[in-house]
Amino acid sequence: MTSLSAPAQPSAVNADLENLTSEDLGCDKEVDNDAFDESAFDDDGVFTVERDNDNFNQDIDLSHTVTDAEAGLRLDKVAAIAFADFSRAQLQDFINDGKLCCNGAPQKPKYRCKSGDELTLVATLEQHGSDLPEDIALDIVFEDDAVIVINKPVGMVVHPGAGNMTGTLVNALLFHFPNQKHLPRAGLVHRIDKDTSGLLIVAKTKAAQMDLTDQLKDKAVYRHYQCVVAGDALSLQRHRTIDAPIGRNRNQRTKMAVTSQGRDAVTHLIGINALNDNYCLLDVALETGRTHQIRVHLSHLGHPLVGDRVYGSRRQLRAGLSPFQRSFIEKFPRQALHAYELGFVHPLTGEDIEVQAPLPDDMQQLIDVLKGDIVE
Repeated sequence: MTSLSAPAQPSAVNADLENLTSEDLGCDKEVDNDAFDESAFDDDGVFTVERDNDNFNQDIDLSHTVTDAEAGLRLDKVAAIAFADFSRAQLQDFINDGKLCCNGAPQKPKYRCKSGDELTLVATLEQHGSDLPEDIALDIVFEDDAVIVINKPVGMVVHPGAGNMTGTLVNALLFHFPNQKHLPRAGLVHRIDKDTSGLLIVAKTKAAQMDLTDQLKDKAVYRHYQCVVAGDALSLQRHRTIDAPIGRNRNQRTKMAVTSQGRDAVTHLIGINALNDNYCLLDVALETGRTHQIRVHLSHLGHPLVGDRVYGSRRQLRAGLSPFQRSFIEKFPRQALHAYELGFVHPLTGEDIEVQAPLPDDMQQLIDVLKGDIVE
């Protein structure tokens, strides 16, 4: 396990919670849909590489002869072995569209291959891009020939979209890593909201992007978050696992809500650190990655994130605050949410990589104010 830049960890109130691991939970991610092209990401916020059409035209003309070891396997299984640079979903589309053939003829994905069968893949990925490089500083936590991990600051949009065509992470990547222009979405595989800080994975090759995308979908990638919430430690201990489906709010389509019509959503509180009688710092892991999941689940329980204008409102103000603390909370400009830990399997070496980023200054100051370490 490679580990980088470990932050100081909060001491948990409930020792049992500390014993939960990311492997126990099958964690993946918290995602937000603010200011993004929804068509480029699936419902869990994972970038859909095969649907991107942003950068360049790529002609594909590949072939593979089925080996004795592959004989008897389904066509889609052999294709995944033979054409490993493409995702499983993309290969399914190629097969269904007749672009991936067996002995010159289209076949169904379940076709059982025979030794000596000739698979051919002929297709064109039509892509066109207009995103421009911009000299924007990046906090790079990890980098090698295949992967970059960025610690995204508060206020940075991940990808250009309506109202945010410049100043994004993609614009910065294109400046600092010009070869990223040859990858869909400049190598992005997932996203976090503009006002959430923390770690993001970026691929440097197409094969790495496909591999990491599949890892995210298969929950082989995990991320832990820290957030400051309104709520006492005893109450929060009762909700170590929050299992409540999330879907679109029927009255406000830009918001999410807990609803029986939603998709399964499971959040785990693996660390609870009391800051005072009515506010806590949480260490959160996700079993699923629905849009706004952490914010929606905690708000639904009556424990909204400090600074969350969408799901928190005045419920984030609790009794016992000094005038200075109350004013500080009211003026805190964003949801107090930070993606502090990220773990994945390196797409080239197979090594387990774990990367961490400390709390940003604004959240640390909020914590110090609530603890009484900073007074007016």
